[in-house]
Amino acid sequence: MEIDMVRETSGATTGGLIRYVRGRAGDPAVAEMLHRAGVDATVEELEDQSRWWSYDTRIALFAAATEVLDDRRTMFQVGRAVLETGLAHSLIILLRSLGTPRQVFSQLPRAVQKFSSTSTMEILEAGPTWATIRYRLHDGYEHSRLDCDYTQGLLSIVPQIFTLPPAEIVHEECQSDGHAACIYRLTWQRRSRLPWRRRPGPPVDPELVALRGQLRVLQSAASELVTSEDVDTVLARIVALAAEAVLAPAYVLAVRVHGRGAPLVHGAGLPPERLEELAAQLLEDGDLGQDAVVVDIASARRSHGRLAALYRPGDASMGDEAAMLAAYAGHAAAAIDLVTALEDARTEADRAGALLALSHELAAAAAPAEVAEVVTAALPRVVGCTRASLLLWDAGAGELRTAGIAGMSDEQATVMRSATLRPEETPELLGLLTDRDPLVVDEATSSPHLRALLRAVGSAHVVAVPLLAGPTFLGVATAGWQAGAAPAELEGDVLARLRGVGDQAATALQKARLLDTVRHQATHDALTGLPNRVLFMERLETALAGAGPGGGPGVLFCDLDGFKAVNDSLGHAAGDELLRQVSARLRAAVRPGDTVGRLSGDEFAVVLPDLAGPGDARALADRIRACFDEPFRLEGTPVRVGTSVGVAVPGPGGGRDADALLREADAAMYREKQRRAGPAPAAR
Repeated sequence: MEIDMVRETSGATTGGLIRYVRGRAGDPAVAEMLHRAGVDATVEELEDQSRWWSYDTRIALFAAATEVLDDRRTMFQVGRAVLETGLAHSLIILLRSLGTPRQVFSQLPRAVQKFSSTSTMEILEAGPTWATIRYRLHDGYEHSRLDCDYTQGLLSIVPQIFTLPPAEIVHEECQSDGHAACIYRLTWQRRSRLPWRRRPGPPVDPELVALRGQLRVLQSAASELVTSEDVDTVLARIVALAAEAVLAPAYVLAVRVHGRGAPLVHGAGLPPERLEELAAQLLEDGDLGQDAVVVDIASARRSHGRLAALYRPGDASMGDEAAMLAAYAGHAAAAIDLVTALEDARTEADRAGALLALSHELAAAAAPAEVAEVVTAALPRVVGCTRASLLLWDAGAGELRTAGIAGMSDEQATVMRSATLRPEETPELLGLLTDRDPLVVDEATSSPHLRALLRAVGSAHVVAVPLLAGPTFLGVATAGWQAGAAPAELEGDVLARLRGVGDQAATALQKARLLDTVRHQATHDALTGLPNRVLFMERLETALAGAGPGGGPGVLFCDLDGFKAVNDSLGHAAGDELLRQVSARLRAAVRPGDTVGRLSGDEFAVVLPDLAGPGDARALADRIRACFDEPFRLEGTPVRVGTSVGVAVPGPGGGRDADALLREADAAMYREKQRRAGPAPAAR
């Protein structure tokens, strides 16, 4: 894939530098840095992650920043600060998912290509707490110690991704001194299994920061795109926002807009002659080879085109970067739908304004119930109906349930909220599920079940559109009129406006589901689905705060006996399956209001709220021990694994905090484990 080689330094690097200088000395220092560097670019351009810059620009900015801040270690500190100054959130989450600093360093040469095309990194050796790295600037470039300092700062923070202290670096061979390459020898600390024995690391878990950052960026993208008032502006912003989803050397976007002739093409990092050629290929079959991530720009209403992130040959994407890029593409499709609708209905200023207001409100809606309220409140203004509703599909129960209502009396709203529509009782719903086409319903000619509901809520005519996310049926948005209030023509302009709102509602519902998923990832263990340490401690603190004078919470701390032997004999896949089976048994053994959490490795804990006394906690501990009596089946083989359980409950006066109570349960667990192991052999 031919990519413009002037793109040698990612905007993620220049943007991080600007944010660091601004944080240290303010905007005047940033302006002075650009002046001294002689860079012909604005601050906004340098902070744009979709832009790439030359190696000379990078070094000029590095030198100017060092001068402005008057600190020869500036670039090392800039590298160290990337977790706070804007390293791509998706990359942080991806690196964290690799498991350990050692595994991250093994993948680091691929990650480096996302920020620079002028150097090559090799991992000469890597162990649990050490690594030796060779970093070489390509021929034709003049090596700079500032670039070397920045690289060392970046390397040092890899353990911080796992909430460990920064790595220590020994650098005795530098390319600036005539050596063939820079050699970095890194060492870092091993993670302790006991959280209170770990040395202080970063104050906030970088993965949580990155997950929150992804949420903010995704919400910002939704809001920013829908505020654009013309198609060309939307397309230009789509390309810029793509760089917030995945870091790549180049991007290409090609769409066909209804009512326009030739396809519209936007891109970055590609020669103009290649841009048109790739756009044509992208629209034809979407196959740009293994060095590209391609997603559709498609809404429930229509397919507009495709967006691609392009890599150099051999530098394919890391992990499933298509998922986040596709999330942007969904917002892009909704934005194109909206903008073309606005262009077609420019004379309807009031309704266009209502659509924009709806888009802003939907961008801020973070739950399906909020989406339903926003949509139903807007429908009478946008469509001109007298009442509206939004019903969500419950696939498990096989029925539609009302989530939002507008324009009905309290009595009518009560009837509507209590009603359920099932395909076996309502042929109209069956048609929506199978054909996915809008439906115009007349109370006089509808099926008996639906007719009774329409009469009860006073709707003589209703237009319904399905809410779709690809092939998934999410629900139905309806616009209704009382007898004599409906327009003469319901299948033209009215239906078009309702479908436009329905498309936005479907996108917002899909975003709400994505937000729920990300929130769940931030507070739950990926392997077992149990609450992680963060959520577990929140539940324990809540239980302590809500304890009454007659009882209080307790904590059980469980550690598996023989887990290492399972991993060593059957492999880590079997170990993971064992942890999943253990979590299922623990959830089945505890009471409905208890919280089972996985703290780390093979350590589990249980919050027991509202205990009548210590005896209740001991009884539950016995129940948990008993659930390990039956062997586990791993790869068809019965395997016996036990558990040691420690119990801790606050005394009559209470007063212990969550950390102290968990430590007490942990200590009790270790005492039980030692008792079961028997006395240690006497020394000779």
